[in-house]
Amino acid sequence: MTPNKPNKSTSKGANSDKNEPIRLNKWIANSGICSRRDADQMILDGKIKVNNVVVTQLGTKVTNKDQVTFGNKILSLKKEFVYILLNKPKGFLSTTEDDRERKTIMEIIKDATKERVYPVGRLDKNSTGLILLTNDGDLTNDLIHPSKGVSKVYSVGLDKPLHKNDMIAIMDGKVELEDGNVEFDKIAYTSEDKTELGIELHTGRNRIIRRTFEKLGYDVKKLDRVGFGMLTKRELPRGKWRILSEKEIRFLKYRIS
Repeated sequence: MTPNKPNKSTSKGANSDKNEPIRLNKWIANSGICSRRDADQMILDGKIKVNNVVVTQLGTKVTNKDQVTFGNKILSLKKEFVYILLNKPKGFLSTTEDDRERKTIMEIIKDATKERVYPVGRLDKNSTGLILLTNDGDLTNDLIHPSKGVSKVYSVGLDKPLHKNDMIAIMDGKVELEDGNVEFDKIAYTSEDKTELGIELHTGRNRIIRRTFEKLGYDVKKLDRVGFGMLTKRELPRGKWRILSEKEIRFLKYRIS
């Protein structure tokens, strides 16, 4: 598929024709404004109304007869979902907006869709590689949840060779950070000088790779996400995006079901 060329590959969302009760956080997520985890926080913060009444109880259920609002916006279930794979270049924030007016990945995909999409997880400004954007809140919630075991593969470059003892400490879970011990699934040298590494993990903890090596006294010079689940950077140059195929969407959902 040619990068940066929209196609009609979308997926049906929640069935709004059936008046079956669903959890409020799922309704919010399936409206396309955020992930289900973020929806929980919006509910707790009192930002959501059901039939003009503020609801703060997690687990609340709604039907098509209810009116769910966020601010002045009525939230409706999406009938079509969009899935965009981006090979993020360095220097862009993986957020939808920035109050300091720094560059975000939304500038790169502005011609991809008219739907409002959100990144699944994040890559920091100086990191590069694969990031998925979608308005499918359910899938987003599943992909970022550690229990689903969706792996991410990274190519990492250090300022000096990684000592074998430090590699063993990482794999044995003996590197302790402020939010707990490190949880890498795999780590291997990919260059003879031992400064280039391949790392696989499924945790979504913030800046986990950079913080791990900083703790051990290394400076991460390069951090490139080369794999996200079954998705790779094949035929997707840096700074380009493409719409996922129906086959890829089905595989992603099957993998985490």
